[in-house]
Amino acid sequence: MIVGYARTSTLDQTAGLEAQQRDLTKAGCEKVFVEQVSSVDVKAREKLAEALEFIRDSDTIVVTKLDRMARSVAHLLEILEAIEAKGASLRILDMAIDTSTPNGRLMLNILGSVAQFEREIMLERQREGIAKAKAEGKYKGRSPTARAKTDQVLTLKAEGIGPAEIARRLRIGRASVYRILKEQKAGGRKRRKQTLWLWLPHQLLRASR
Repeated sequence: MIVGYARTSTLDQTAGLEAQQRDLTKAGCEKVFVEQVSSVDVKAREKLAEALEFIRDSDTIVVTKLDRMARSVAHLLEILEAIEAKGASLRILDMAIDTSTPNGRLMLNILGSVAQFEREIMLERQREGIAKAKAEGKYKGRSPTARAKTDQVLTLKAEGIGPAEIARRLRIGRASVYRILKEQKAGGRKRRKQTLWLWLPHQLLRASR
């Protein structure tokens, strides 16, 4: 069975989605999974997950372009692994890649090798930059995370300052402020509960005397 997957971002026009569907139908797709979701939000791609779950041995999943399915080469290889685990293959129309053929598999292996090479070069440059900065006395390491400012957040909150103003003063996200306050509140409830469990046996013992 030939299965299609079409995606546009939430900002794209529906015409783009319709064009993909037409191309996929022309390519022989008997079933097409369609969704509008950002390329960045991988976890929200419910229809892609459904398509990968739907395919069976000897099926082919088809996309019009590589970026409709994967957000990076690494992500593509992850998807391809899931497809091959089902005994299926992947076809990318605009690149004329079909992993059911030796040439198609070779092309994707080359893409994976290039991705790994680029990552190693990037890490090497990063290490060299850090080493140079340390030698010049300019390396300060990572900036403090929001969690490192927990005491400051709690102090400002105790002074009656709102979360938005706390975030502005400490230059951290409001979500981080709310998380710290929530964790502090949960911690307080836990400590009260522990105190209660320590207090109850003592009271019961006194009552039994």
